[in-house]
Amino acid sequence: MSVWSVEDTTLMAEAIRLARQGQYTTHPNPRVGCVLVKNGSIVGRGFHVRAGEGHAEVNAIKEAGDAARGATAYVTLEPCSHYGRTPPCAEGLIKAGVVRVVSAMQDPNPAVAGRGLQMLVDSGIRCEVGLLEAAARELNPGFIKRMETGLPWVRVKLAMSLDGRTAMQSGESQWITGAAARRDVQRLRAKSSAIVTGSGSIMIDDSSLTVREAELSFGAGLENAAEIVKQQPLRVVLDTAGQMSASAKILSQPGRTLWVTLSEREMPHAEMLTAQTSDGRIDLRWLLEYLAANEQCNEVLVEAGATMAGAFVAADLVDELIVYMAPTLLGSNARPLLQLPLDKMEQQKRLKMTDCRQLGDDLRLTYRFHVNTTEGPV
Repeated sequence: MSVWSVEDTTLMAEAIRLARQGQYTTHPNPRVGCVLVKNGSIVGRGFHVRAGEGHAEVNAIKEAGDAARGATAYVTLEPCSHYGRTPPCAEGLIKAGVVRVVSAMQDPNPAVAGRGLQMLVDSGIRCEVGLLEAAARELNPGFIKRMETGLPWVRVKLAMSLDGRTAMQSGESQWITGAAARRDVQRLRAKSSAIVTGSGSIMIDDSSLTVREAELSFGAGLENAAEIVKQQPLRVVLDTAGQMSASAKILSQPGRTLWVTLSEREMPHAEMLTAQTSDGRIDLRWLLEYLAANEQCNEVLVEAGATMAGAFVAADLVDELIVYMAPTLLGSNARPLLQLPLDKMEQQKRLKMTDCRQLGDDLRLTYRFHVNTTEGPV
């Protein structure tokens, strides 16, 4: 078992910080950071910016130049060993003359999965794995889950009043939350590979479901906002009966729209996918498997009404629930947070709060689903 120094930990933390700079643009690749250190000084920094361009190690080596020879590389993910759109990073580290590689975690990609580290070891490079692994895994929950299970990481985003309501009985919901919360949703969309909604939500709100530069960068200091919006998430509309209007705003936005339906009518400016159903409804697991396998979706955001959001939760397909709570009351006639018919306490779905922060007058509450339901009442 490796024993790491305080310096090792500090340098890996810097690599993790670098990796976060690519959180909106690396899809479908993982977010990775790399730091090259020689004689106690950082000689090269790099992170993966976008798919098809240099990986973190390549960018760090480029910055270090000849100083990379004899250096230690701190990388948030095992260096790749296969040829894709770019050459193997393990090969690049070997050619650069690096003598030690510290990886936060092994790559879950079956095409790598230890082969990169073995390539380095076979070349006489000392390799260590596991430093700040938990933090490194948090960089890429979707990529890791897709590689390990064939499913993307699923977030359900909801906005609710203080009394747990998401819309008036008529379906009217704009706007429950304030501008700060809505800007935060832009970042949530930007880090997602796809956004899933239902035709009912489109018919009521006529949403665009896009990432917009002005809202993304407002007060956020995101210098690369213009680059981020070029990679719009895939918009996925579930519409079994084919009710969506051909004039819906979502169809005239930049990027792609996938229309999942059983209808035989044509939908302009949308790609049609014939739905696979279960009990007369679109099979949500099939949908997620399709998005992971065919669209390489790492992180999927569900922005839908109480019925569809509840269906994802009921099917145990949700990893994270993000709720924006506004200081307002909509009353008992308004729609609930989720359509989730549970009758007994033993059916409850326990969650674990991972974050809580204030955005203007609103709160953003982040939960992960907890499989342990044996705990007693609080």
